[in-house]
Amino acid sequence: MVAEPVLDILTCPVCRSHLSPGNQGLHCLAGHSFDRARQGYVNLRSGRRGAVAGDTADMLADRAGFLGAGYYAPIADSVTASVAAGLPATPGERPVVLDVGAGPGYYLARVLDAVPSAWGVAMDVSTPALRRAARAHPRAAAIGADAWSTLPIRDGSVAAVTDIFAPRNVTEFHRVLRPGGCLVVVTPAAEHLTELVETFGLISVDENKERRLDEVMSGWFTAERSDELRYSIHLDRAAAEQLIGMGPSAFHLTAAERASRLLAVASPLRVTISVHVTRFRPAIR
Repeated sequence: MVAEPVLDILTCPVCRSHLSPGNQGLHCLAGHSFDRARQGYVNLRSGRRGAVAGDTADMLADRAGFLGAGYYAPIADSVTASVAAGLPATPGERPVVLDVGAGPGYYLARVLDAVPSAWGVAMDVSTPALRRAARAHPRAAAIGADAWSTLPIRDGSVAAVTDIFAPRNVTEFHRVLRPGGCLVVVTPAAEHLTELVETFGLISVDENKERRLDEVMSGWFTAERSDELRYSIHLDRAAAEQLIGMGPSAFHLTAAERASRLLAVASPLRVTISVHVTRFRPAIR
């Protein structure tokens, strides 16, 4: 069942009232109820179910395998350090970290390992992601919600929000963050995965991405610290296929097409990892 520190911040997605635990899941005083799935997650999506499906089971399997191999460990380390340094310092408190678009919960688990007092919410719209995230860490709860909708989170209740290659609903992030809280965002730089983009015609990074991020954040958040990570990894064909399959390009290339194109590529394949890890503070509005 959802632990008290997490339960305290959750709200009903229909009427915005407090949620309480029941035998099968969560419910509010107005009678809205939300069942706990057998795998351990609770779906708090409002509106028509299935309208947004998110990443598929195959994409999540590729992501879990790739992340588990440690290729993105430097990104996880940077996110963890930024969150740990940015959390409000209140003795005896049990801060909650919200990971939006959490996928299998890899990054959130790393943060919770580094901050023993913290609890986590892995939020995603994808059911296969939630099934994995529910098992990611003993102090994390997996909650189904659409990042572009009103988040089922109480105003000013979250100590940190992480957004790693995920949609950024900055108005909602600002609403749920407590005073002194922080938002840590990971965005790809222009050279990120450039070898795969050039070889396989994958979706490339918008060269104006950082400028557009600044525009979106303007008035809502102020950048406090930004770190650029750039390193190379060497992938065999299986790992390269996982990397392609776990991202948005998976919707445009079938597994057979990926495997066929990879046969023509020398192994191991050198791939550039280049991202920005930025910590923001909520602006006063």
